[in-house]
Amino acid sequence: MFRFAFFAGVFAMTPLVASAEAPPLIPRDVLFGNPDKAGPQISPDGKHIAYLAPDEKNVLQVWVRTTALPAGKANDKKVTSDEKRGIRQYFWAHDGKHLLYLQDAGGDENFHLFAAEFDTGKTRDLTPFTGVRVQGVELDEKHPDTLLVGMNKRNKAAFDMHRVTISTGEEKIDTENPGLVVGWTTDKDFVIRAATAVNSETGGYDLMVREKPGAEWKTIKKWTNEEQGQAAGFGADANTLYVIGNDSTDTLRLTKFDLATSKEEVIAEDKEYDIGGAMIDDKKRIPLAVSFAKARTEWKVLDDSVKDDFAALAKVRRGDFSVTSKTTDDTLWVVAYVTDDGPVSYYLYHRDTKKADFLFFNNSKLENTKLAQMEPIQYKAKDGLVVHGYLTKPLGVEAKDLPTVLLVHGGPWARDSWGFSPLTQFLANRGYAVLQVNFRGSTGYGKKFLNAGNREWAGKMHQDLIDAKEWIVKQGVADPKKVAIMGGSYGGYATLVGLTFTPDEFACGVDIVGPSNIVTLLKTVPPYWAPAKALFAKRVGDLEKEEAFLKERSPLAKVNYITKPLLIGQGKNDPRVKVAESDQIVDAMRKNGKPVEYVLYPDEGHGFQRPENRLHFFAITEQFLAKHLGGRAEAVGEIKGHSGEIK
Repeated sequence: MFRFAFFAGVFAMTPLVASAEAPPLIPRDVLFGNPDKAGPQISPDGKHIAYLAPDEKNVLQVWVRTTALPAGKANDKKVTSDEKRGIRQYFWAHDGKHLLYLQDAGGDENFHLFAAEFDTGKTRDLTPFTGVRVQGVELDEKHPDTLLVGMNKRNKAAFDMHRVTISTGEEKIDTENPGLVVGWTTDKDFVIRAATAVNSETGGYDLMVREKPGAEWKTIKKWTNEEQGQAAGFGADANTLYVIGNDSTDTLRLTKFDLATSKEEVIAEDKEYDIGGAMIDDKKRIPLAVSFAKARTEWKVLDDSVKDDFAALAKVRRGDFSVTSKTTDDTLWVVAYVTDDGPVSYYLYHRDTKKADFLFFNNSKLENTKLAQMEPIQYKAKDGLVVHGYLTKPLGVEAKDLPTVLLVHGGPWARDSWGFSPLTQFLANRGYAVLQVNFRGSTGYGKKFLNAGNREWAGKMHQDLIDAKEWIVKQGVADPKKVAIMGGSYGGYATLVGLTFTPDEFACGVDIVGPSNIVTLLKTVPPYWAPAKALFAKRVGDLEKEEAFLKERSPLAKVNYITKPLLIGQGKNDPRVKVAESDQIVDAMRKNGKPVEYVLYPDEGHGFQRPENRLHFFAITEQFLAKHLGGRAEAVGEIKGHSGEIK
C-alpha cells in the first residue's frame, strides 16, 4: 500500500489566493469522508427511523432507532454488517420487519438485493446468483412480504421481473422481458401491466400495456428517437395510466392517458423546463405534486390535500426540500433540505400539526463552516444557444483573475443542479472559482436542447465548454492562463478532449473514469446496455457504420497534441468505462513523452465509493492543482486504508 507524506507542515499554501480573510482550509476528511448520518427512512408504522452511519470500522451500515424517544434517550442499533464498501441504497420492506439493501462487489455493479431482519440483524441474499445484476425493485403496501425484482438472470442483456417472497426467499419469474424493456409499471393490484421499451429500429421508446399477466402486449404510444417518454404509474382504475413524455411539446410533462379512449390530458408542464420528479399518493394513486429543476427546484402542487403541507415545509429553513419517506398512513413524512452552503438537514414532519422536528445533519462538522454559495449563471454559446450553469466563488478573496476549475458533469445526459457539492466546496475552499455548465446535451431544458448535443461529442458540446471559459474570463473572474478542466465519466472524457482537441485552452486536467476512445468504449459496455445501442447511435454515432467518425472524436487519436499536465483516476472493476480506457491513453502519453499521473484503485468501479480512496485521490488532486494553478492545499499526511496504486 502506498502512503503519502509529502509535507512535514500541517498546511502548504501559495500566496496567490491566500489572504487574512480567507477561511481556514476544510480538512478533506470532512468533505470526502463518511457522513455522520444520512438517508433517514421512517418505518411503515412510524415507530422507527432507519438511517446510514459508519460503524467502528468506518463502513456505512444501516442503523435503526425508536422514533418517539425523548432527547438523550436514543437507542440506536446497527442492523447490517457490510464488510468493506459500505451501504448506499436501502429501504424498509412494507412488513416493517426487514430492511432491504443493494450491494455489489468491488464496484462491478452486479448488485444483489439483501434483506436484514430488523430485530436480529440476520441477513440473507435474496438474489444469490453469480454475475447477475438487480435493476429495479418494486414494493407494494398491500403485499408486504412480496417484492418484484428486475434481474438479467435468464439473459445478461435483458431484465426480467422476478417475484420474491421476503420471508422464505422463494423466487420465481413473474414477467419475461419481451424485448428491450427498460421500465415496468404495476397497477393497484401489484400486477405488471405496462412497460416502456426501446424500439430497436427507430431508437425511440414504445409504451406497451396488457390487460393481465400472460396477455398480449399492445403498443399504445410511440416516441421518436428525438423524444423521451415512460409510464409513470397506474391510477385507481384499470384504464388510467399516468405518462411522462415530450412527444407533442418541447419539455417533459405529466399527462393522464385513458386506455379505453386513448385520450390524453395534460396534468402538469412547464414550457422551459422538464419535470424533475413527482410525489404520488400510494392509496388514491394520484399525483400530488411535481417538481421542476430550474435554477433551483420548484414544486407545483396538484392536489389540495398537500397544499398546506408544502406551504409549511417551505418555511422550515432555507433550501430546496423533498419528501424522502412516508408512513403507510401518510401522517409522518421524512423531509430533506438541500442547500448550497451547508450540510443536508433532515426533519420529521407531522402532517396533523404541520410541525417539523429536526432529526440531524448529514455532516454536523459543516454546520458552522464557512462555505461558498452557488450562483446561477447563463451565457450564449457561439451559435446563440443559451447555456445555463453555476458559478461558485471562493470566500475571502476578490473574485478577480482567479485560478479556476471548469468542472464538467458526467452523463452526459444529466445536469448540474443547485445544492451542496463536496467537490465544488473543496475546490472553492482551496481558492478556485468553480464553473459548472449544463452544456447542450444536458437534460432538464427540453428536447431541443438535449438533441442539440446529438453527434456533438468533442464538437459543439465541447465548444460550449470553451465558450464557458471565455465567458468567465470576460467577467474578470478567471485568469485565462490558470483554468483547469476536470470531471468524471463523460466529464473525464471532456477533460481529455480539452487537453487534446484544444491543448492551449487549459492549464491542466483531472480525468476521473473517463473514456479515451469512443470506439473501444462502445465495444466493451456491459451486455445489459443493449437497449442503449440505438440511443448511442443517435446521440454519439453509429459504431457499425461510423467507426472512423467515432475514432476521430476520441482523445486517444490526438495524444500527440497534449502539452499540459494530466491526472487520471480509475477504478479497476469499472463495468462502464473499462480500465483499458485509462491504461491506453496513459501508455500512449508516456510513449510520446507527455506529462501524466495515473492512480488506479483495484477495489473500485465507476467512481470511488470507499471514503479512504476518495481521500487518497483528492489529496493527490489538490497537490496537482496547487502545483499547476497555484491554489491552497492541505498536507497529504498519512492516509490509511486506501488501495490506490500509483501507476
